[in-house]
Amino acid sequence: MPSISESDMIKDVYVVTPDRHGDDRGVFIETYRRSWFPLGREMVQTNRAERQAGSVVGLHYHLHQADYWTVPRGRARVVLHDMRQGSPTDGATLALDVDADNALGVFIPPGVAHGFASLTDMTITYMVDGYYNPADELGVAWDDPDIAADWGVQGPVLSARDKANPRRADIGEAWRPHASLRR
Repeated sequence: MPSISESDMIKDVYVVTPDRHGDDRGVFIETYRRSWFPLGREMVQTNRAERQAGSVVGLHYHLHQADYWTVPRGRARVVLHDMRQGSPTDGATLALDVDADNALGVFIPPGVAHGFASLTDMTITYMVDGYYNPADELGVAWDDPDIAADWGVQGPVLSARDKANPRRADIGEAWRPHASLRR
């Protein structure tokens, strides 16, 4: 049975350390079960992204969508920041390294900003519990000093979108998630 633990830094974020089963043919890892998470959200879409070493993606957040991330190739520094007003961990930042060797899975609830830095060339897969909705694609500055994220890379490669995200202090009340948000 895998180890599933709630983050001690951000409420409702869960980290899965899966069991690995291997033989002469290779390795088998069960990476996700809906029943592992108390919020019980059903994932409806899986996405995959390939990134080169030094890339930073994020910080993105959703008012309604949850994500579940794994890194089957390479190594990523995952950065999470609780944006939820009323959350006991509002303002907390968590960074953890996820890679093909540790095979960690990360459940990210709505309202928690998320991003990653490619510490090596890598592949990330992420499951989501809602289909793409541009109105629910929000962001906060990856380099916001109030968040103080340690990305683990120098001179990151960023998208135009991520370069333009506002600082947390500049996000209006209507775009701030609340801890009580549930689908």
